[in-house]
Amino acid sequence: LANVGRVAASTQNQALSALLFLYRQVLGVDLAYIEGIERAKRSSRVPVVFTREEAGRVLAQLEGAHALMAGLLYGAGLRVMECVRLRVKDVDFGYRQITVRDGKGEKDRRTVLPDSLAASLERQLQGVRSVHEEDLRRGYGGVHLPYALDRKYPNAATESAWQWLFPASKISLDPRTRRLMRHHISSDVLQRAVKAAISRAGITKKASCHTFRHSFATHLLESGYDIRTVQELLGHADVKTTMLYTHVLNRGGRGVRSPLDA
Repeated sequence: LANVGRVAASTQNQALSALLFLYRQVLGVDLAYIEGIERAKRSSRVPVVFTREEAGRVLAQLEGAHALMAGLLYGAGLRVMECVRLRVKDVDFGYRQITVRDGKGEKDRRTVLPDSLAASLERQLQGVRSVHEEDLRRGYGGVHLPYALDRKYPNAATESAWQWLFPASKISLDPRTRRLMRHHISSDVLQRAVKAAISRAGITKKASCHTFRHSFATHLLESGYDIRTVQELLGHADVKTTMLYTHVLNRGGRGVRSPLDA
């Protein structure tokens, strides 16, 4: 895998774990000698981060729901799938917070609701209500529920609280239930929109939607927030993961004056 496939360290380790499981749990063979094999080490790369000015330039190139979603990636530190899977009930204007359900590691967490996005979120919710009412009138109006909640609460799928915050533009057939319903917007749609906005903004960094999340963490640390707070907002299980952003703050060569400029 490493020499021929040239795959990432995580893929190599996943393959090794799969082989161990096969022999031990399925075939009943204990490969004691394999314990001495050293697992592939993940490369440590400093994340790509926007400056505040660059983040603003990219956001200025977006409109409508795409602008709001990108604003949440940066302003709340959301991952792309966390953003597209937000539901109406996850937005709390009273406490100015957003609840992320089933984030990475299947854990819930709360993060900040940016004051500057509150009005846009209110308008988005109004639009969602209008779409939902029209769907109900046409005999649709249901959404997919997690953990088979639709069996426990048959009417929950059509309740406004469970509707997607960023619904798709068209009704589609749910492959699991074979029912027509409205899914959330595709993550690919947002990623393409942000990629195009980055290009229009004239930014040549290897940036993507996830760069907004990296920038959220870095800019909070730059502003003096403690790393434990940032860890909780990002939903990292281990603070070592959050520590990666302290490397971005390390001035390194930025604090050195080139001899050519002396």
